[in-house]
Amino acid sequence: MLSNTATPKYYSKFRDAVLRGEIPVNEKISLEMNRIDALIEDPEVYYDDKKVEGWIKFCEKELTLTNGDDVHLLDTFKLWGEQVYGWWYYVDRQVFNAETKRYHPKRILKRLINKQYLIVARGAAKSMYLSFHHSYELNVVSKTTHQITVAPTMKLAEEVLSPIRTSIIRAKGPLYKMLTAGSLQNTTGNRMNRKHLAATKKGVENFITGSLLEVRAMAIEKVQGYRGQLATVDEWLSCDIREDVIGAIEQGCSKNDDYLIIATSSEGTVRNGAGDDIKMELISILRGDYVNPHVSIWWYCLDDIQEVNDPSLWIKANPNLGKTVTYEVYELDKERAEIAPATRNDILAKRFGIPMEGYTYFFRYEETLVHDKRYSFKGMPCSVGADLSMGDDFCAFTFMFPTSYGEFGIKTRAYITDKTYYNLPPSLRAKYDEFKREGTLIVMEDRITLDMMDVYEDLDQHIMDMDYDVRTFGYDPYNATAFVTRWETENGPFGIVKVPQGSRTESVPLGELKHMAEERILLFDQLIMQYCMGNAITLEDTNGNRKLFKQRREDKIDCVAAMIDAYVAYKTIPDAFY
Repeated sequence: MLSNTATPKYYSKFRDAVLRGEIPVNEKISLEMNRIDALIEDPEVYYDDKKVEGWIKFCEKELTLTNGDDVHLLDTFKLWGEQVYGWWYYVDRQVFNAETKRYHPKRILKRLINKQYLIVARGAAKSMYLSFHHSYELNVVSKTTHQITVAPTMKLAEEVLSPIRTSIIRAKGPLYKMLTAGSLQNTTGNRMNRKHLAATKKGVENFITGSLLEVRAMAIEKVQGYRGQLATVDEWLSCDIREDVIGAIEQGCSKNDDYLIIATSSEGTVRNGAGDDIKMELISILRGDYVNPHVSIWWYCLDDIQEVNDPSLWIKANPNLGKTVTYEVYELDKERAEIAPATRNDILAKRFGIPMEGYTYFFRYEETLVHDKRYSFKGMPCSVGADLSMGDDFCAFTFMFPTSYGEFGIKTRAYITDKTYYNLPPSLRAKYDEFKREGTLIVMEDRITLDMMDVYEDLDQHIMDMDYDVRTFGYDPYNATAFVTRWETENGPFGIVKVPQGSRTESVPLGELKHMAEERILLFDQLIMQYCMGNAITLEDTNGNRKLFKQRREDKIDCVAAMIDAYVAYKTIPDAFY
């Protein structure tokens, strides 16, 4: 029955096993457990064990596996399903009364969880879990529902329907025996003699309620406007998907009460798609930066690549290991990854949940906050870094001032054309106006493209006005020939360091700058630096080397790129500062 003090049955067993050390879990599962504990403590959230047990009994009595064997729900399935069906809360609504012909206030019980994300290794029977939910919503819920299952390919999505078709043919339980009695060919006789549940060309149909389960392709134009009750998305991380299909589905489903979206996938090897953006959002939810109790997240993976060598920890990546897939399969894949390096990335991602390539926001929010104290650095020696862009883009210079206390002062100055400025969206232009007011962004008037000689003269005048003692100059060679040539002519060749962009030159300085940001010894007081650090995304290759990801042109990181150039120049000629 409903209770706002009860502890979920299957979560309680799982938590006790974790606390006893019987089940190792990773950091992300631990954070999700903290979220569930918070729901238990919340007096406005209720737990209903009857709905959970009803789903479990239906699956075990009526459904079969793809090969026709009986279903015995795994403990993980019960744990995940309990999270979906177990949590409820009350909302106050205005409901129309036909007798009084007026709207009256009424308390309505709603399901708390609307979205569930499962990121779990290959071989964990994810598609079977989706199939169980579709069967339950199709045959137990009395409403007329429209359900879809989405995957990168239509054939992959058919794997979710396969166990349902087998269950219909076997008709193991009393409900399915009643629903499948009769013949589809009986189209003119008594409706009671026809089949009420059948797999058709459309998908799987329940003719009593008029409910339909169909397969759709993973594309926004294929799901746009869908307003069904249950939608499942399979392998949304595994392929080169550039569209947020889950977001498009949710926009339509949110028109209904108690809609449910379940997205399952193993970790992918294709990076920089919508999946990575979703993962960043999930991390924010798990850490508590973004509070969203309507989302359930079960993210299984190893915490470190070194754990691949410890079979006792593989269960952190696949909680069904030993039940749906054997340890021998994992051991063979581990050996194959060592012998055939070409397969290493795929195996680490799919079997152990370790993405070997990908991008993440590099600096934490706390590390990007400007310092309260205002800094001048006037007359101090510095290293300057230049990120010279295409003529119609951002152009940034960052000054680094090493201090005697091991800290680094940071000042920056950026340039854009007025054409670029006026073409900005209103919200972004308002942000750029802040940078103009603080004097860190210079808009070059009457310019379609940046003239590097004008930029040079303005920067040179700024250096003289601030009395900066520039001792080293780091630059990326792209579009920098004319600027660097004039710099060398007027200031001499000493201290000029070429810093080509790429993992080879950026990985080490990025790591050192990250440590400095953590220790808050990068002393900056300019909002434009905070903005660029907040946008900084790093791309990680198979060897763990990082470089800045610069394909998102609307999210500027040029000041950070210039800071790297300045730091590399400083490290290359440290004697210039002593």
